[in-house]
Amino acid sequence: MRALVISGGGSKGAFAGGVAQYLLQEKKLSYDMFLGTSTGSLLISHLALREIEKIRGVYTSVTQNSIFSNCPFTIERKYGASTIGIDHLSVLKNLLRGSKTFGESHNLLRLIRKTLSRSEFEELRDGPVDLLVTVSNLSLNRVEYKSINDFDYEEFCEWIWISCNYIPFMSLVRKNGCEYADGGLGCMVPIEEAIHRGATVVDAIILHTEVTHVNRMPSKNPFSLLTNMFGFMLDRIEEQNVKIGKFTANYQDALINLYYTPTILTTNSLVFDREQMTKWWKSGYLYAASRSEGSSELEL
Repeated sequence: MRALVISGGGSKGAFAGGVAQYLLQEKKLSYDMFLGTSTGSLLISHLALREIEKIRGVYTSVTQNSIFSNCPFTIERKYGASTIGIDHLSVLKNLLRGSKTFGESHNLLRLIRKTLSRSEFEELRDGPVDLLVTVSNLSLNRVEYKSINDFDYEEFCEWIWISCNYIPFMSLVRKNGCEYADGGLGCMVPIEEAIHRGATVVDAIILHTEVTHVNRMPSKNPFSLLTNMFGFMLDRIEEQNVKIGKFTANYQDALINLYYTPTILTTNSLVFDREQMTKWWKSGYLYAASRSEGSSELEL
């Protein structure tokens, strides 16, 4: 059984799309299971359908307005880098409405429903491939994996959306009596879960460099401090996920192929720049091609 695992990474998901396109179209790989966290959960439905051009079109045309119904920050581009500032009016409006977060991401839920049709969902659910999205249950303090086989169309679209909600900048969702948020808060790379569900070969796309050498810009305001802090935490979670995945693979006699980003794409994955994401998709494709032509893919 072969599984494709795609980590969280916000706008960097465009790179993962390029890698997946090469694996599916050029290497002709077939997968029994697709697992995604955050941006990875947005990709897996269309990858399983092999609707590559459709999802590529989404990732190369999305903007901040496509994601946020109330964006809590402003974006300043200086010296080739993007930094965020507080949109005080938007944050104040959100808090006055009784929201528990600085911003809201209901536009993303609408985008998910627009791009994944009910007929496509039914085709996937009735097919042999399992799709799982990772979410964090903050109330019960655990990570949960939501399979397409267990839900109807509306519910599964909601779980995809919940998997992407990077709090406190995006929506906190109360569902089934619990509060849910971005799956990356608990598990960035669900390699271990793929193996526990029977995968013997795992192709894992990790939206981070293999060796950490990022030097983040100094924090200019509370929001940039929060993004730097969460970036640090998620990097550590991702590193631990990979280590645990490798340990589980050795114990279960499974194979893992790891596809890291060869360079730092961005230090702020909440910024959705169409031109940048178009380049990342292409670079992901070319990177996967160079990996295939060069060294062995096996990286245990």
